[in-house]
Amino acid sequence: MLKMPPVLNKPAQLGLRGVVEGYSLTQAWRAGMLGPERPSRTVAVFRALDRLGPIGGAIAIAGIKHADRIGLIDELGSLTFGELDARSDALACALRARGAGEGDTVGILCRNHRGFVDITFAVAKLGARALYLNTEFAGPQLHDVCAREQVALLVHDEEYEELVAPTRPRLGTLLGWTDDSNGDDTLETLIAAHAGQVAPAPARRSSVVLLTSGTTGAPKGAPRHQGRSLAPIGAILSKVPFKAREATHIAAPMFHALGFAETIVAIGLGSTVIVERRFRPERALESVARHRATALIVVPVMLQRIVNLLEAEPGGHDTSSLRIVLVAGAQLEAELARRSLRVLGDTIYNFYGSTEVAWATFATPEDLRAAPGCVGRAPFGTVVRLFDTEGRAIEGPGRTGRIFVGNGFAFEGYTGGGNKEQINGLMSTGDVGHFDAEGRLFVDGRDDDMIVSGGENLFPGEVEELLITHAAVEEAAVIGVDDADFGKRLAAFVVLRPGATMSEDDVREFVKRNLARYKVPRDVIFIDELPRNPTGKVLKRDLRAQYASG
Repeated sequence: MLKMPPVLNKPAQLGLRGVVEGYSLTQAWRAGMLGPERPSRTVAVFRALDRLGPIGGAIAIAGIKHADRIGLIDELGSLTFGELDARSDALACALRARGAGEGDTVGILCRNHRGFVDITFAVAKLGARALYLNTEFAGPQLHDVCAREQVALLVHDEEYEELVAPTRPRLGTLLGWTDDSNGDDTLETLIAAHAGQVAPAPARRSSVVLLTSGTTGAPKGAPRHQGRSLAPIGAILSKVPFKAREATHIAAPMFHALGFAETIVAIGLGSTVIVERRFRPERALESVARHRATALIVVPVMLQRIVNLLEAEPGGHDTSSLRIVLVAGAQLEAELARRSLRVLGDTIYNFYGSTEVAWATFATPEDLRAAPGCVGRAPFGTVVRLFDTEGRAIEGPGRTGRIFVGNGFAFEGYTGGGNKEQINGLMSTGDVGHFDAEGRLFVDGRDDDMIVSGGENLFPGEVEELLITHAAVEEAAVIGVDDADFGKRLAAFVVLRPGATMSEDDVREFVKRNLARYKVPRDVIFIDELPRNPTGKVLKRDLRAQYASG
């Protein structure tokens, strides 16, 4: 972690930023993202980056440097980087002809496939604003978010036709994926109609809006404006050893910050992006083996299903090509980290951040072997500090506080108004945690998850981490509920492994043997599965509602 005070004067900030940019440039060079080129190609590369920014520039540069290399593999086959670049040019022209212009918001409700990539880069080349919508939205939620964000055009997969019907954007809707390619309002039809056309450079750079997970309320829009900084690339590449011209299987939803960011990184590296519309662990492993993927991008619940399969079928799947399994989007529990390292070797990298702060820390395989429950250390140029509820800094290992991050890439406020709390230029992640003696960060839970029971502070995550180490437990979630005597108490929701048996008293006794008595959940509810959002975060509000309903 870069040692620096949280507040610097302007000259010092500029000097630090120069150091970070130089460091990031070095990381990009080492990964093969940058390298010696013919003068004419170098000029074309920098011109594309200047015209289109990092997002639109990524596919344009890949088209220049890796035109004949396979850029994308999905269920329809493969496309080269040159074809992807040309398709996004054609689609940008089609959108312009339809009436879309710079600054208009294009809603994208698509699973992982070529249409998602096509519309993402077309919007960037148009200079418009891309809003990435959660594929698990209910109709009213979708309608409300589209209205709030003033969506002018909505691109969606055919399976969501009934869902989007009540939403009537000014420029209508387009199909991003359909099993029947006929029709005027599909991306494929528009791309074919404008093939060979190149969109003029936009006067303004495009932007993207990623939505928060909505686990504690309505999803908020977190806008990201394209800058010229290499700091995001430098942060990732300094901790995770991606290399140019390899292959990355993106299993995480591409509408989420993790899947979106790693798609852009892979394309910037000239690495083949491999996607499927729906995640199935056996198909993901088959894809890794068939395409010799070197990186796999997953959320924890996906990793859990992959590990379950590998443990059930030892030697049944070839994962020898994998160098990186990058996991983020929800808490990577210590027990799952241990199991993953056993079956996948030293490939596991745990990324911790949030939609608002972007990145905070990365845990390497070495970190996870030494401290399986950690989220690692901050990369160069990033500051992570802990504060108490009064805004006072908390120092020293083992002391819990609210986690705040500074990396120069935090968002500037929600699209609907409001912002995350900031202290001395650092932004809250909404989590609480502690450092160990080696400087590794541990996330203890959400700052609003902590409960006080009989005067004792409790974090449900500690009990959850313990429960999943039991041989009979597949997964568990713990919440705080009202208690007449102690103010709050813990209630545990437990999912058992297939064929396993366990009583409520067994659960309580297991916790009592391993943790303090006041951490034993009074209530134990066995359920078939935990409610989760598409990135694997447990929807505790649903569990609270279930508990309240009896």
